[in-house]
Amino acid sequence: MRTSSFLLIIIVAFLYAIGSPAIGCGERMGNQLWNTAIENGWEPIGNINDQHIQELGRWAVLEFGKHVNCVLKFNKVVSGRQQLVSGMNYELIIEASDIGGKEDKYKAEVYEQTWTHKRQLLSFAKVN
Repeated sequence: MRTSSFLLIIIVAFLYAIGSPAIGCGERMGNQLWNTAIENGWEPIGNINDQHIQELGRWAVLEFGKHVNCVLKFNKVVSGRQQLVSGMNYELIIEASDIGGKEDKYKAEVYEQTWTHKRQLLSFAKVN
């Protein structure tokens, strides 16, 4: 009985693993949780070269890499905007390179609450 239960669990796990599609470099991760087409409090990031903004971009690329079958190298945040909420929402346009050195732009949506040290990658997708 124990062996058959264990075997059943292994089979189910295997079927789940092969049925779950791997996400690659050009595919969307996560769901866009807010409508960034509506301006509602969004403002351009004043200094895109600010160390904190660049670090957020680097973190977003690393976090994306933890969840996908893709290796990207962070180059820089090239533009973005922010929205003050109970923390800060960021929409960052990031330049990154794949393992072959090909550069592309990606849009990362990040929520950060500095006083609780909470940071969450809400979505990450290639920009056309």
